[in-house]
Amino acid sequence: MVFLIILLVLTAIAAAAFAVWFITYKNSGKCPLCALQKLRRPTRVTMDIENEPQYSDSYALTPPMGWSSWNTFRQNISEELVLSTAEAVKNSGLLDAGYQYINFDDCWHSSLRDENGRLQGDLERFPRGIQPVIQEINRMGMKVGLYSSNGTLTCEDLPASLGREELDAETIASWGCEYFKYDFCHHKVISGEAPVIEALAISRPGEKAQLTLYPEDAELSGRARIMNIKKLPSGKGIGMLNHGAGRAVFRPTVNSAGKYVLTVMYYKQLATREQYLQFIINGKVFEVFFPTAKGFTPTGRAQVMIELREGENEMIVMNPVVTPADSSYIQYSRMGRALKEAAHKAAVEKGMREKPIVFSICEWGMAFPWHWGSRAGNLWRTTPDISANWKSIHMIYSHNIRLYRHARPGAWNDPDMLEVGNGKLTENENKTHFSLWCMMAAPLILGNDVRTFVSADGTPAENNPVLKTVTNKELIAIDQDALGKPAKRIKKVRGVDIIARPLEGGDIAVCFYNPSSGVKGFSLDLGEITADEYLEMPQQPSYQLHELWSGERFNAKTVSASLQKHESRIYRISRG
Repeated sequence: MVFLIILLVLTAIAAAAFAVWFITYKNSGKCPLCALQKLRRPTRVTMDIENEPQYSDSYALTPPMGWSSWNTFRQNISEELVLSTAEAVKNSGLLDAGYQYINFDDCWHSSLRDENGRLQGDLERFPRGIQPVIQEINRMGMKVGLYSSNGTLTCEDLPASLGREELDAETIASWGCEYFKYDFCHHKVISGEAPVIEALAISRPGEKAQLTLYPEDAELSGRARIMNIKKLPSGKGIGMLNHGAGRAVFRPTVNSAGKYVLTVMYYKQLATREQYLQFIINGKVFEVFFPTAKGFTPTGRAQVMIELREGENEMIVMNPVVTPADSSYIQYSRMGRALKEAAHKAAVEKGMREKPIVFSICEWGMAFPWHWGSRAGNLWRTTPDISANWKSIHMIYSHNIRLYRHARPGAWNDPDMLEVGNGKLTENENKTHFSLWCMMAAPLILGNDVRTFVSADGTPAENNPVLKTVTNKELIAIDQDALGKPAKRIKKVRGVDIIARPLEGGDIAVCFYNPSSGVKGFSLDLGEITADEYLEMPQQPSYQLHELWSGERFNAKTVSASLQKHESRIYRISRG
């Protein structure tokens, strides 16, 4: 009885607190119900992005291949390390096999930005700076990738790029960077809160306002409306712009095109959290962040530099952020746009061919980036970091294999870098790891010390089993297939995973994988696989099979095998 009374009292207190919040929030010019939407599906992008174009349809048309410093060397990256690795990639035959990117992961840069606020290499470990190192690697026939984070700091607590996207993109593009990994550490979610707007003033820099826009000048939609706010000098402002509730559209007219200062006059009291607005002007996004209210006055002014065209302009004012996924999409798209613009600008300034920057979204799958990644970048991490053990590799495979419909040329699911050759993986595990990544059309970014692939005389260590694994031309051809359709898990037979993908020209690739710790045997009529519509292969009385590890070739209608712990067989199958 006592417990029930306590429960009822607590419930009443919670209900009263909620009612007070609801009324106070609404009176501050915001939509309470809209704010609560974020609790329903925080990983869902609520913004309308269906008509947004794919980020790229002209580069990264096959999954990127290269090497990254992180898995083996962690923070111990230096000019000597990356140059010796690049030489090993070339001398071992990895470059000829398709591995073209040398990626500097976290800790390539100094904790100090330079006098112009730009990123710079670690002042001890990269004493010449980054650009000369990139140029030297370019002369070897390879490209260079760099790293930052979509946060206030990188994962190793060095300067990151949140809020400095344009500057950092211009810096790395000017150096000749051609791959950019953008991590998620020290991430800061954009607020769905939005202030009440009293007026907007437009002026040339250094001049008085030549045009002021008032609430009555706006076309309002959704829940947006003009509200009475006694503490504002005018007594009114546009509210209900928070959490995608509504939007206001202004159509300012100016006499000449160019840069202008937009001053936002807003109601700042009761702003206990940072607030945010987008000004979409003639299709280009300008962002304004409003700090939490600390001052004693009810009004505030925030300014942003905008671009207007001569004559009438369209200015959409809104806050589209409902969920954390909306925030991630906005931030990664912001960096993607900055990279594209910076690559173009660098080419124009140097009078050279443009070097597109492949954009690797490393958001760890937190906001389900496979739903929006193709509109923001070239590839997106689908999971947290990989480790050099089979449990990690299998868990990542099990998740990533389900996402096959989301990848296509120029846009790839990324189950993280390869651990082939690292830790205590067996030869079977190394081969299966590589097979699964190739079947899933994953980026092939090596994470081991590839200098071990070169003999003392500078020639390839041809008997190195790991080198043989990662240079298997038949497997690489599967990964790099131009059709760009990743494998689908077709079925399980006696504990064996059967995954398959269609290939350009009408062949299919089929992988039989034993995830268990015991021996698994099976026999299967290939018609049970080719019957799947995703593979687009007509039924045949017999098929031509090529096993890509042993090289064995034969014709058959049925395939049988006995697979050891974590072993796999992978076949390229053609019509008989």
